[in-house]
Amino acid sequence: MDYGKLIEKALEAREYSYSPYSHFKVGAALLCEDGKVYTGCNIENRAYGPTNCAERTAFFKAVSEGKRDFTAIAIVGGEEETVWCYPCGVCRQVMAEFCDEESFKIICGKTADEYRVFSLKELLPEMF
Repeated sequence: MDYGKLIEKALEAREYSYSPYSHFKVGAALLCEDGKVYTGCNIENRAYGPTNCAERTAFFKAVSEGKRDFTAIAIVGGEEETVWCYPCGVCRQVMAEFCDEESFKIICGKTADEYRVFSLKELLPEMF
């Protein structure tokens, strides 16, 4: 799957965001090695601690259905196409639990045509 199509799936997932406190919608689309895509959105909670990021929502959905081999994740955030959205430290650590630091790609997108691609190692050097 090309990165633009993966970003489009993340943009669709962003529409389901529950973000009444931050008003910052995030969507993610996680590509499995077999081609299946799991999407996620951020889900906030007034206590803040129980809030779950879009990336972890996608990972947890996939893992809960037996998936363990991942190729890439696309992440989009905000309401405008001028915002870059990067995974938080907790999400990066979840990625480190399941993904190869060199081959797994993190695609941070504004649109299907405008995005940046990183390896996990680039975004989480010296991972735990």
